[in-house]
Amino acid sequence: MDGILLINKPAGMTSHDVVNCIRRLLHTKKVGHCGTLDPDATGVLVLCIGKATKALQFLTSEEKEYIATLSLGKSTDTYDASGTVLETKEFQGVDHVEEVLLSFLGAQKQMPPIYSAIKVNGKKLYEYARNGEDVHIEPRDIVIKDIQLLEQKDNIIRFQVKCSKGTYIRSLCVDIARKLGYPGHMSHLIRSQSGHFLLKDCVSLEDVEKGHFHLLSLEEAFAHFEKYEVEDENIVIHGKTIKSDIDHQVVVVNREGKVLAVYGPDGKGYLKSVRGLF
Repeated sequence: MDGILLINKPAGMTSHDVVNCIRRLLHTKKVGHCGTLDPDATGVLVLCIGKATKALQFLTSEEKEYIATLSLGKSTDTYDASGTVLETKEFQGVDHVEEVLLSFLGAQKQMPPIYSAIKVNGKKLYEYARNGEDVHIEPRDIVIKDIQLLEQKDNIIRFQVKCSKGTYIRSLCVDIARKLGYPGHMSHLIRSQSGHFLLKDCVSLEDVEKGHFHLLSLEEAFAHFEKYEVEDENIVIHGKTIKSDIDHQVVVVNREGKVLAVYGPDGKGYLKSVRGLF
C-alpha cells in the first residue's frame, strides 16, 4: 500500500499517535507525517504510506493555513487551553482588532513557546520546561502571508492566517493578545490547508478504519510541482546527472508522466538526483 493519505487529525492526539494508529489500521510500519500538529489542534495532517515515505521531505509544505481562536483575558504556560494559568485580566472590551491583526503581516522574528519540540543542545524545549530548567530560546524567522478577522465576540477572536513553515500559531495568539492589551492564549486551532492539501479532502481515522479512504498517488501529490520530462528513465534509475541550466529543484517524470525522482542543481550546469521516488 503506497501513497499519500490526508487525515483530519482529531483533538487529543499527537501527530505520532495518528501515525501509529494508521500503521495498525493499514498493517504497515512505513508511515510518516509531513509537519507536526499540536495535540489539541485538528485539521490537515499529510501522511506518506509505504514507498511514498521517500517523498516526505518534499511534501512538508513551506506554507500552511490555519483558523485560530484567541481567548483574551487569561495566559497559560503552554500558550493554549491545556496549560497552567499564569495571568488573568478582566475583559473590558477591545478596539482596532483588524488593525492589530494586519500589523503582523510580513517577515518577522517570532519567539517559539517553551512548550514545543524545538531542540536546544540536543534536548526538546518542553523537557527543559517540565524540569524547571532555564534555557536560552532564539527567535525564529517566519512570514505571515495573510491574516483575516473571521469573528469577534466578547473576548473571543477567530482569525484565518496563512504563514510560513515553522510559525507557531500559539505564539502568534499570545503576541496579538499582548498588542491588544491583554494576556491571552490559543483556545482552538484548525489547520485548514498544508501546501496544496485541503481540509475538505481529508478523511477521519474512523473513515480509514471502515475502509472509506483514497490514497493519492505521487503523481497527484506532486501535481503542482515543476516537472522535467526524460525520454530514457534509466538515466534517473541509475542516478545519472542531467545537463541543464535549471537552478532549482524539479520533479523528474517519464514520458507517461510517472514520477521518478526529485533532481536539483549541482552548481556545475547539471541536475543531480536528490532522491529517487521509484
